[in-house]
Amino acid sequence: MAVCFTTDRMLHFGDCDISGTAYYPSYLNILNGVIEEFWASIGYPWHEIIWNERWGTPTVHLTCDFSKPSFFGDKLTFRLTITRVGKSSVTVEHTVHCGDEPRWAGKQVLAASWLDKHTSMAWPDDVKAKLLSMLSTDTPAETPA
Repeated sequence: MAVCFTTDRMLHFGDCDISGTAYYPSYLNILNGVIEEFWASIGYPWHEIIWNERWGTPTVHLTCDFSKPSFFGDKLTFRLTITRVGKSSVTVEHTVHCGDEPRWAGKQVLAASWLDKHTSMAWPDDVKAKLLSMLSTDTPAETPA
């Protein structure tokens, strides 16, 4: 699958348990930051879409598979691949490595949502076009929401 976004994160002391091993709730907090960075990198920073346009991209489904522990001080590389774009959702697959070694992987579905109404919404045309342009070539262009 074609990776559309890559970023690195250092595993800090506060992300780990007493033994120095990554604590899985911290992984999810880090992943949220990675997703926020992804949206900014494609021209839709959360502070603008949330405060000015009043829509967001909450996670509606998330699965994670942890293959090997990470430790305080590890530099983790997050690779995101868009595998599906629907009417109001996008599926992102994540792989997380330390160097060449896989540490964990996840699949996340984000939904476009009106913040004031707490309802789903269709992607704005420009956002959908951008997401479709980043869709992995190994997957269909669009499937029903």
